[in-house]
Amino acid sequence: MTSVHGPRGTEGPFSDEERDYILARGVGRLATIGPDGTPHVRPVGFRLNADGTIDIGGPRLGTTQKYRNVLADSRATFILDDVAPEGPESPRPGRGRGIEIRGRAEALAGRRPLAPHHSDELIRIRPKRVITWNLSAGRPELNGRDVT
Repeated sequence: MTSVHGPRGTEGPFSDEERDYILARGVGRLATIGPDGTPHVRPVGFRLNADGTIDIGGPRLGTTQKYRNVLADSRATFILDDVAPEGPESPRPGRGRGIEIRGRAEALAGRRPLAPHHSDELIRIRPKRVITWNLSAGRPELNGRDVT
């Protein structure tokens, strides 16, 4: 379900390496803030757009807690991670690696669904901060930066 509109090197908040990592993942985790202030985390399907925004979709998305949470509080975090494979390309084989995208989310209706069985509601995340860990041999540690 992950797709991108636009070539590598397209302007946006992600490096080509980060973009490739995002596109190689099929499922991410969306964290929103629940009514009582506690985190609400769910696995979600997504689409990376050419401008660097991330669209979250799902069946009956407009009826879900995550959608209601975004309507009430736009703060959201999207995380993609895995275990680094063995090999010379991996900075730390066998250890966790990933990307955390913090930003503001919008609850949108009347949009093109991400998949045929999804509803026409989307949650769109506009990245404000990107944190990566163990994505490349040149930067094996935790790295964070603010983005516009």
